[in-house]
Amino acid sequence: MKCIELMKEEHQNILRMLAVIRKKCYAILKGEPINVEDFYKIIDFVKNYADRHHHGKEENMLFNRMILELGETAEKLVKHGMLVEHDTGRLYIQDLEEALKRVEAGEDEARVDVVANAIAYTQLMKRHIEKEDKVVYTYAEKNMQNATLDAINSECEAYERSETARQAKEKYIPLLEELESQ
Repeated sequence: MKCIELMKEEHQNILRMLAVIRKKCYAILKGEPINVEDFYKIIDFVKNYADRHHHGKEENMLFNRMILELGETAEKLVKHGMLVEHDTGRLYIQDLEEALKRVEAGEDEARVDVVANAIAYTQLMKRHIEKEDKVVYTYAEKNMQNATLDAINSECEAYERSETARQAKEKYIPLLEELESQ
């Protein structure tokens, strides 16, 4: 199993969810009521599939080794680029969740914050995924030692066989499909 190829496949699932988020926001702009339950499902997907499952692999298997092996250039790319964007995405999702709670409490104006944070997240992640697919992953594959890439692939393969990874895929891909079908 090639871990980087798997992460690119996961990016496609995340991009599909970003399209769902955009549709939900457009519905809000057209004056439709916010389907709070759907937004909580989206947040669950983002926190557990996109962040814990996917970003966890990047942060714990790839990025740390890039910094160790490739030095200053990789460190700047990872610490001042990718990790900052991961954290910014987490902030948007946290703010989205807070806005949903305010909507549930009857604060109609919080609808603006729902849309603002959801769209900010989608725009950030679209650019982020493009950078990872076209720059970060390519840089890693071209510059890291084969032995390091093999070790990453082995670690990734072991993780993918774990109950945690299996549960993430079994829960969140059907959830994505459910939201897409609406």
